[in-house]
Parts: sequence; C-alpha cells; structure tokens
Amino acid sequence: MNKLSHLDEHGAARMVDVSAKETTDREAVAEAFIVLSQEAFEAALSADAPKGDVLAAARLAGIMAAKKTPDLIPLCHQIALTKVGVDFEPDAERNALRIVATAKTSAQTGVEMEALVAASVAALTVYDMVKAIDHGATIENVRLVTKTGGKSGTYIATKRAVGAQRPRPTTPRGRAAPATLMGEVAGPRQTDGAKEREAFRAFMTNHRLRATDWAKQAGIPAALIYAFLTGRARSLPADAAEKLARAARVRIEDLFGKGRR
Repeated sequence: MNKLSHLDEHGAARMVDVSAKETTDREAVAEAFIVLSQEAFEAALSADAPKGDVLAAARLAGIMAAKKTPDLIPLCHQIALTKVGVDFEPDAERNALRIVATAKTSAQTGVEMEALVAASVAALTVYDMVKAIDHGATIENVRLVTKTGGKSGTYIATKRAVGAQRPRPTTPRGRAAPATLMGEVAGPRQTDGAKEREAFRAFMTNHRLRATDWAKQAGIPAALIYAFLTGRARSLPADAAEKLARAARVRIEDLFGKGRR
C-alpha cells in the first residue's frame, strides 16, 4: 500500500513539498452526472429555466471553481492553470446530464483536484439553476476519468456498469431513479458552430419552445435538438432544421440568427 503523502511521520496533515519535482505538462479530466425530472432536463437544455441559461452559468461556475481549488481543498497547491473547460452531454433517456471538466497546467503537481472541483461545482450550479422546477435532482458519480503527466504517468478509469444490480423505476415526475451511469473514457467534444448554437438557443428561449414538444410538432427526434444544443453535433441536419422552422412558422435563417443565410 502506498503511503499517504499528505500525512507526516506523526500522522499530521501537511502540504506536500513538490520543490524537487520536475515541471511537466499535466492534464486531468473529471466527470459528474446530474439526474433531473423531464421538465428540468428540457429547461436546462433550452435555456428556459427560471434563472436563465443553465449550461452557460454552470460552465462559468465550473471554470471559476477550478481556479479557487486551493481555497476549497486545504492541502492543494496554488498552480497556474493553462486551460479549464466544462462541457455537457445529455442523456435524454434518463433526463441526465454528464458534465465533463478538463484542466491543464505545466507544473510540479497535478490538476486532478481542479478538474474534480470544476465538475462538482458545475453540477451543483445546474441544481441551483433548476431547483425551482425540481428539488429532487440527484448528483451522482463524481470521479476522475483520465490524467496524464507527472511521475505516476497516465491514469484511465474503467467503465462502470449501468445499474446492473437493481431496477430503475421512474418517479411520478418522470425522473429516473438514481443509478450508476456509464461514463465513457473520453475528453470533451469540440464545440464548432458556437454562434449558430447560441442563436438557436436564444430563439428557443424567446419563443418559449421546449425541445421535446417542438421536435414532436416537427416530426423529428428530440435527440437531434439536444445534441446540437450541447455541442455533441456541430449542426442540425438540413431536413431537421427545415421541419423545425416550418413547425415554428419562421424561416430557417431565423433559427440561427446570422449563422445561416
């Protein structure tokens, strides 16, 4: 068993001396899940929550929290972060969001805690943003997914089974009961088309459109809207965009602001 580095020979807590360690490029990816009611899930993705844009607020909160990690975790070192990113992946089947936080630095110690704090605070912010709709939202499975750099080298988490030990009933409000979710070992996806995506989200907010209802009216899978809103898809398929515009009685250009003309 490895000795706990944060304890001295007398068992007292201490900050580890890293002055002799080599400065290397380090990266960590952490994840957290939040399971919501259907109403809260749709509000989070469509920016139709009582407090406004849920994902934008949660992303900023996660980034800010990563920079405050030494103030929150007493034995963490103050390090210069070169990157912090927070991304969201929806699971429409379970009304859940997977939150993926990435932290990078070039330092003498790692950024695992910064990534974990970012994912945790982003999840807490999602809860705060939707609690007026759903006080029963559940945060699950905060963990380190990958880390690179440093003496210990690369770490990659193993995949977890999806609730194999118990059934997953639904609650009267349409939220799946808390269970372990599958977390793929992967970093956040690229977010091309950000301007079109933000314009599309603003269009939904201004017209009070909910993804599930709008998709049903247009005759397309709601997953297409969710994938675009969260950056998992770079754009909406042309036929889907045409059907959505027709259902909303607007031009396709109106859905994307200046993104498509």
